[in-house]
Amino acid sequence: MVNTNDVDRGQWASRAGFILAAAGSAIGLGNIWRFPYTAGENGGGAFVMVYLIFVALIGTPVLLAELAVGRTTQRNSVGAFKALAPKTLWPWVGRLGVLTGFGILSFYSVIASFTLGYIYMAVTGRFADGIDNEQSRALFDTLSGHPAGSVLLLAAFMLLTALVVRRGISSGIERAAKILMPVFFVFLVVLAGRSLTLEGAGQGLRFLFAVDFSKITPAVAGIALGQALFSMSLGMGAMITYGSYLPRKENLPVAGLSVAFFDTLIALLAGVIIFPALFHAGASPDAGTGLVFVVMPTIFDAMPAGTLFAIGFYVLLAIAALTSTMSLLEVIVAYFVDEHGWTREKTVWVVSGLCFLVAVPSALSYGASTYLSTMLSADPAAGFLDLMNIVFGNYALSIGALFLCLFVGWRWKIAKAKAEIEGGGHRLPGGGLWGFLVRFVCPVAVVLILAFIIITGEYF
Repeated sequence: MVNTNDVDRGQWASRAGFILAAAGSAIGLGNIWRFPYTAGENGGGAFVMVYLIFVALIGTPVLLAELAVGRTTQRNSVGAFKALAPKTLWPWVGRLGVLTGFGILSFYSVIASFTLGYIYMAVTGRFADGIDNEQSRALFDTLSGHPAGSVLLLAAFMLLTALVVRRGISSGIERAAKILMPVFFVFLVVLAGRSLTLEGAGQGLRFLFAVDFSKITPAVAGIALGQALFSMSLGMGAMITYGSYLPRKENLPVAGLSVAFFDTLIALLAGVIIFPALFHAGASPDAGTGLVFVVMPTIFDAMPAGTLFAIGFYVLLAIAALTSTMSLLEVIVAYFVDEHGWTREKTVWVVSGLCFLVAVPSALSYGASTYLSTMLSADPAAGFLDLMNIVFGNYALSIGALFLCLFVGWRWKIAKAKAEIEGGGHRLPGGGLWGFLVRFVCPVAVVLILAFIIITGEYF
């Protein structure tokens, strides 16, 4: 065990608090917004099966590895590598994680901010007038393409995130998670139950869970693996940072496996909410990124108590997004507090302010600043937000996960990592298999993701 940090960083007050906070980090728009449309575009049940395999064989081992690095050092993602591999280049992996967290937060918060606008539209009955796809698209374009409105929504969401993180671990992030996550689960279960009562729900469930093996292609596999990494907040230092606040006595295998379980469960429940509703309305399941913000509003009016369903659905999205932006901001805050001795208060406001400024082009890239967004993009058809997703949500995230596996498997060594995971007498089931996966399978899988992205130009 290593701990060279004298700063009073705080700790999780309970295992439940950590699990809720870490699950909240993993459970975000990646589960509620991204997973359903990605599954819809890539074969439904075929994609889900491959995704579940990758969560078990790649995502969960990497998650446990990150938690082990964090807890053994009690440091942020940069300090952890400094403590375990001093006077080497390995701390640059942690710096990449901090930069990746900043980059993802800058575009993720834009999409997250749309949820606030959609809550307002749901409350005011904008989806209760029998709108069609064209009208729903116009609503989204109006919301996302309005310069002042987009920036104000972004500022509001960044402010919410900052207000939570500035209060610290147990009083801020953990307390918020203990309130938000139970509310989130209640909304999720209620909405899933309501969706299952709709006519045509069986078709939606068959699409989601029935596997057509002919639809399993290398492209589907690559996208599923990328989705597993993104949805579990891996490769960006979030789980190293959260793991650093865990007390030594904590049962790390149970805590880590619980986070992976809840993250996967939520993604599936999101599919159970959305696909029965889609088939009930006769909508296409492969509607792409507009599934949540364009297609779903056209469905609410056709449902009994559709307005309540709409309000609940977008509140659910907002909570999921907030618990993730909290963890992204904490990665950066922990770095400056630990490594540079900044106060938490100062760090939160400085980082939030800078991230807001960087996020503004993404907020404007849906239409208000078309020239800027296309000028800065490698693809003339893509916006600044898409560029940020490609750079940080695909390349940087994957590279971070790759080097984390190489570090734990080959530099720090599996025996030491496993000893940390099993500290306090808590055995890791299948510990030998875990070590094999981290050393060999996970790095190869991530290299294949990167090769897939480079060769095909497909992004997750």
